Order: sequence, then structure tokens, then C-alpha cells
Amino acid sequence: MGYYTQKLSGRRLMECYRVATPRVKQYLESEISHVKYRLGPNATVLELGCGYGRVAFELAGVARKVVGIDTAAESLKLARELGADMPNCEFIEMDAADLKFPDGVFDVVVCIQNGICVFGVDQARLFGEALRVARPGGRVIFSSYSPRFWEHRLEWFTIQAARGLVGEIDYELTGDNVIVCRDGFRAGAMDETDFRKLCGRCGIESAITEIDNSSIFCEVIKNWSANSTQLP
Repeated sequence: MGYYTQKLSGRRLMECYRVATPRVKQYLESEISHVKYRLGPNATVLELGCGYGRVAFELAGVARKVVGIDTAAESLKLARELGADMPNCEFIEMDAADLKFPDGVFDVVVCIQNGICVFGVDQARLFGEALRVARPGGRVIFSSYSPRFWEHRLEWFTIQAARGLVGEIDYELTGDNVIVCRDGFRAGAMDETDFRKLCGRCGIESAITEIDNSSIFCEVIKNWSANSTQLP
């Protein structure tokens, strides 16, 4: 998550969402709605890559407790400021691929809006850590961009680049669901096949769902057996 720690955090990150097109805002809202539907009122939720709290605040309106982690201190500071009147939200500086929580303490672990690609960490390790801290019977939810959403995604990043929020887009390297900027930003996406391959590497079963023609969700319910999982 070096890029988001060093170049795109706090209010600069918030501005990226402010300039989103109506179609992108629909995608963002659809992702949150999809996750909220899976939360119970007593759920304790961990969000990986929480930024300034955009998703966490929404989930906190449904869940009992939401813990957001990120490596960007500036984003976390802003999240704490914005969430000062939300006692069921907590924000902690932590690496999503090296969680400092005990095993089995969260009902739901969430990593949406393509965190699995933008964090820049080993994806199997990221998935494994999420599963480790989920309680038996708990749910792990990851998402990435659908290939169907490519034109809207590229338009959004073009707007961000024009406003200097991210670097100039390198159109020679950008394509096939990968965006590359000349300042070092690079992010691909996971389609259904990619998620199934990753879950195979991790030895788990998952349910893959596409929503809103914009997001691919990969969801797992951790089985009561310490080393096994089942379909949601």
C-alpha cells in the first residue's frame, strides 16, 4: 500500500471519491449495500484498507463494531476526525498482510474496491490472514472490478489524473483491466477465474458473484474446522 501511504491519502484520497462520475458512485454504493446485507446487528467487522473511513462509517450503521486498518497515517487521522462521534468505529495503523489480531476474533472481514490488487502484497497471504482472524462460521468478503466496468473505471482515473490526484496515465501500458500511471501507480483486477485460482492456492472454496455489472465479489464462510472453509 505504499502509493496510498505516500501519495494518495487523507483529504487527497477523499477528493478522488468526490470527483467520481455518477456511474462510479453507483458502483461504490452497490458494493457497500452488498456488504451491509451480509452483516448482523451484533457483528464485529474488520475492514482491510479502510482509508479515511468511507466504507467503515456505512458499515457501522449496521454492525455492532467496526475496526478499520490501513498503513496510511494521514488517512487514519482523518478517519478518526470524521468518526469522532461514532464510538463503534476504531481505526488502527496496521498491515493487512500481517495482522496483529488473535485468531478468530471477527465475525466479518471485508476488503472491497479492489484492495486485493492495490495493496501490493502477496494475495494468498492477504487472504490467509483475513481467514485467520475470522471466527469459525465468520464471513470473509473480497471484491474487485468487473471487466464490464472497465470504461467507467478508466474514465474515473482519467478525471483523477487531470486533477493531479494520481499521475498521468500511461496509455501504452494501460489496458486489459490494468491501469498504470507514470508516477508509479499500477493496479490490475481479479475476475472470477483469478479468484478461483487464488482460492485453489489457499485450499478453500468460495462463492463468486458479480453485482451491478461493476464488482466481482469473492465470499467465504470459515468452517468450524480450523483449516477448512465452506461456501457462503
